[in-house]
Amino acid sequence: MIPETLKTELQRRIRAAFTQREAAVDVMKSLQAHYGWLTDEAVVEAADLLGLSPLQVEELATFYEMIYRRPVGRKVIHVCDSISCWSLGGESLLEQIAGQLGIKAGETTADNLFTLLPCCCLGNCGQAPTLMIGDTIYGRVTTASATEILRQERQDT
Repeated sequence: MIPETLKTELQRRIRAAFTQREAAVDVMKSLQAHYGWLTDEAVVEAADLLGLSPLQVEELATFYEMIYRRPVGRKVIHVCDSISCWSLGGESLLEQIAGQLGIKAGETTADNLFTLLPCCCLGNCGQAPTLMIGDTIYGRVTTASATEILRQERQDT
């Protein structure tokens, strides 16, 4: 169940939006931050807040790849696989990170720290290959820098 303070804050944001549907991603991201992922309960809560059906919220949630409809690790690693990143080694980068974590793309480490996901575009083409962990974008990632990034992210937990 959503805490009253969060509910009040989301209602304020919805009222400030031009339409309720415009606020949907913000509401979903906030509920995701609260629960760790967008649970079925959170979909219903979002629908109630937004005046939409749960199906409409589900359609929006499954469209956006940074809305998680299943549990994820505490840190989600998105490796860009757009044409720019792919052509500059993004596919190899994804494989290297998967190997270092001992998982495949789409999986979560046994300690529930990292989930590894390919991402269609992170909007950082000029700094390809790119990855993002949480809200931090890393550009021009090499095999050496990826190892260091993972080491640092582990330390920051």
